[in-house]
Amino acid sequence: MASFLVSLLLLVLQTYAAPSELIKAGFGSARDSIDPDPVPPVNVSEDSTSSPPPGTSKRTPHSIIIGVRKGGTRALLEMLDIHPEVAVAATEVHFFDWDENYAKGLEWYRDLMPYSYPHQITIEKTPGYFTSPLAPERICAMNSSVKLLLILRDPTERVISDYTQVYFNRLENHKPVQAIENLLVRNGALNIRYKAIQRSLYDVHMRNWLKHFPLEQIHIVNGDALIHNPLPELQKVERFLNLPPRIVSSNFYFNQTKGFYCIRSDGRERCLHESKGRPHPSVNSTVLQQLRSYLREHNRSFFRMVRRTFSWQ
Repeated sequence: MASFLVSLLLLVLQTYAAPSELIKAGFGSARDSIDPDPVPPVNVSEDSTSSPPPGTSKRTPHSIIIGVRKGGTRALLEMLDIHPEVAVAATEVHFFDWDENYAKGLEWYRDLMPYSYPHQITIEKTPGYFTSPLAPERICAMNSSVKLLLILRDPTERVISDYTQVYFNRLENHKPVQAIENLLVRNGALNIRYKAIQRSLYDVHMRNWLKHFPLEQIHIVNGDALIHNPLPELQKVERFLNLPPRIVSSNFYFNQTKGFYCIRSDGRERCLHESKGRPHPSVNSTVLQQLRSYLREHNRSFFRMVRRTFSWQ
């Protein structure tokens, strides 16, 4: 907890003149669950005033990264962007999970995709799709053969990471926050209605996707493995997407300062945004055990569903 508080203090001191006014009682807003990543991946934004490259067009995605939030979706997208036969959308579109966007129609969605050549595939990522009750049916209606990428990590760690992201976002927006234990526990029992916990019930959400897509059409990326050794996971994705092997070990280097792998391609080096890899708070051991125990049976159900296991605690 000490290291988390030190990192937090440094962040606040660098940003605000009156940090003591930021931490107040009473945390929880319906909009907390909506947190589109404001940082577009490097090298994919387009100049809307320039003419498209000859021979290119905008197409609906051949593959969609559907989630999970705080599972490593941004890292996966940026790493796939290394591949010369991949064109990635610059922002999270939220077309299939937000009614107001879906009502704008498929042409509106297509127009947000990047220009690509005929030999390239287009990939979009919106982590909110995985937990959306409507997204599977809507995506299937667009293209029943689209290839889906789902990156998952230890669901308990994902809950803590989810809390951490909202915590810092609220601080930066001068909104009140509270300790993670106060959100995880209500009236002495685990607060299973807490949205961060709901998002980690992988079996519940996967069941909905399997109503519309066969398991063979959904490739699960091990987010914990991607963090520690990116190449093997990306090679599996290349095979799933029928891409020629172009991503190699020299495309990655470990940044000791940040504590995770960064990307090297086209003679340039880049790391994920500074909002990634933030320190997690320490969690009361009893509360943490309650959370792990609750998620354990959901994990087992998920393992049976996808016919594979993961080394989640």
